[in-house]
Amino acid sequence: MGENFQYTDSATLAEHLKTLSDEPYQKLQYKLIPGAENVLGVRVPKLRALAKQIAKGDWRAFLDGAQDASLEEIILQGLVIGYAKMPPDETLARIADFVPKINNWEICDVCCSTFKTAAKEKEKLFAFLQPYLKSQREFDLRFAVIMLMDYFITEEYIDRILKIYDEIRHDGYYVKMAVAWALSVCFVKYQDKTMRFLENNSLDDWTFNKTLQKITESYRVDDNMKTVIRNLKRKGK
Repeated sequence: MGENFQYTDSATLAEHLKTLSDEPYQKLQYKLIPGAENVLGVRVPKLRALAKQIAKGDWRAFLDGAQDASLEEIILQGLVIGYAKMPPDETLARIADFVPKINNWEICDVCCSTFKTAAKEKEKLFAFLQPYLKSQREFDLRFAVIMLMDYFITEEYIDRILKIYDEIRHDGYYVKMAVAWALSVCFVKYQDKTMRFLENNSLDDWTFNKTLQKITESYRVDDNMKTVIRNLKRKGK
């Protein structure tokens, strides 16, 4: 899974990624990621193992010379940013350079879950995310929604998070799905507060009903509560 790989240049990396590819998985990825281009079919655990190896070496050379020739090469960049040891301000600067490359849900979600070091200074990261919450670019906004879900559904931030999600206005499918997913996580972690939110919010009907669906799909919500949640559905939607 890349344990013995030593990064030297982008051409060598591209060749190595081809040796890790899985044709059935490649075909599946094309189906699961609408609009995805240049998918090699390398599974995420293999990419993570490879990224950890690169992060132990000259990761700055990798990031500075990285190519965007395949889905996997872009994901690798995000993973290396997450795994490499660097000052917090550099992490945020590297993430800022990376975000414009996010053009599908997989790049977004896999990499956001790896940006744990950025969350060590939460207030700084919270401030960093604010401009993305105002962006009209679909995957800028999904990036911010998922980052808030991954690192800020906590006692300290839950009230602010619910307010932020309630105020998001964007017609993009991947934004709406991200908000619904995030709110279902809020419900699991802070049921009472999120229930009050569900009873009084300004979400569009589609996002609201998708949120309810996500909550009822959770194994961490009991059957009685799932019945209550289903009864909140906005009819005819």
